[in-house]
Parts: sequence; structure tokens; C-alpha cells
Amino acid sequence: MKSSWYGDCLPSRDFPMLTNLHQQGRLPLDKFVTEEITLDEVEDAFAKMQRGEVLRSVVVF
Repeated sequence: MKSSWYGDCLPSRDFPMLTNLHQQGRLPLDKFVTEEITLDEVEDAFAKMQRGEVLRSVVVF
């Protein structure tokens, strides 16, 4: 068993690269977000995720 932090990436190397790709329009992050939710909707979002109804829910404060 092996633990991981952010999967198989080096944040100091990969985060700037991913940021640049997004800024260039080559990494459409909005396609990875299924819905925006409030903090009160978190429990329902977990249930949707377990049922496979959403890819990613983003909490908007």
C-alpha cells in the first residue's frame, strides 16, 4: 500500500503548468465541474456523487 498526495504529481512543478494551460484556454476546467453548490447542499452532493450522478461539485461561499 502506498499513499499519495495530489496523485502522481509534483505541485511545485505541475500546478504552474496546469494554471498556464488553463489561462491559454487549453485546459477547460469548467468541463470538470458538474454543479456549483452552497455549503448547505454538501450532504446531497455526496449522495449524488455516490450514485454517479455528478463528476464534481464545487462549493461556492
